Amino acid sequence: MALRAAVAAPRGLRRLFSTSPFSSSLNPPQRPQADPSTNLFVSGLSKRTTDETLRETFSAFGEVVHAKIVKHRESGYSKGFGFVKYATLEAAGKAIEGMDGKFLDGWVIFVEYAKPRQPPTLPSQNNTNFQYGRQ
Repeated sequence: MALRAAVAAPRGLRRLFSTSPFSSSLNPPQRPQADPSTNLFVSGLSKRTTDETLRETFSAFGEVVHAKIVKHRESGYSKGFGFVKYATLEAAGKAIEGMDGKFLDGWVIFVEYAKPRQPPTLPSQNNTNFQYGRQ
């Protein structure tokens, strides 16, 4: 029984690491890219990473206007992502090239252009199921 499991494992690993162009499950769909801007989204951050560490690390690529890690309201721990805003588009582009996929505080981070916030959508006024106020 153990011998059979050992023989079957490499076949599964071959399928997992296969580079066949006919395998669609190995090519995940590309996420839509945001337009270039001076604001960068940084994900994969450690809970130990601070705003100051983020600012110091990214200042090697240009003038950092703002560096902020998003934190949990109650615990104060990092949620694992943050934003870095640069003074110029060139500095932001250099930071993406220089830091995307690199280590920060022992974790691999991912850097991309931040997508602009979408305004909240209100229910349409034609929706008869939605009522404002009391009935």
